[in-house]
Amino acid sequence: MRGAALLLPFLLAACGLQPMYAGGGDGSVAQGLASIEVSAIEGRAGWLVRHALNDRLDANGAPQAPQYRLDVRLDDRLEGFALLSDDTIGRERRTLRARYQLVELATGRIVLDDSATSDAGIDVVSSDYATISAESSALENLATDIASRIVTSVALELRGSRAGEP
Repeated sequence: MRGAALLLPFLLAACGLQPMYAGGGDGSVAQGLASIEVSAIEGRAGWLVRHALNDRLDANGAPQAPQYRLDVRLDDRLEGFALLSDDTIGRERRTLRARYQLVELATGRIVLDDSATSDAGIDVVSSDYATISAESSALENLATDIASRIVTSVALELRGSRAGEP
């Protein structure tokens, strides 16, 4: 049993797994993320997503000179469903979709073109204030989730594209 535990690190190294953020803030992925500027995004959802993206991209606190631009377009939908016996809506679904492109500033080449979607269910209650508050909270949570999905996708792309660099 002890021998197997000693062999485990060697087996994991042999399978090709590597930490994404190897090198911490000085690693190539962290430096690549810090060199991304986020374009303005329309609306309240856009402000929330852009703010969350900037928080994640500048995580090491030392923004670089921009090498990439991240363009994001959002589609925010709030749909009612689950009709109650009195023909009122009992539940809503808020869906936030993001279509994003990572553009290399020096060449104008689109490095990554992808999309991300997140949704949340909201109970509609008799208090309008409570329902509006739940809709707002759902939007804030969806914006955070979308930003995390975008940064993960961009980090994977940067890790793959920088793998050949010295």
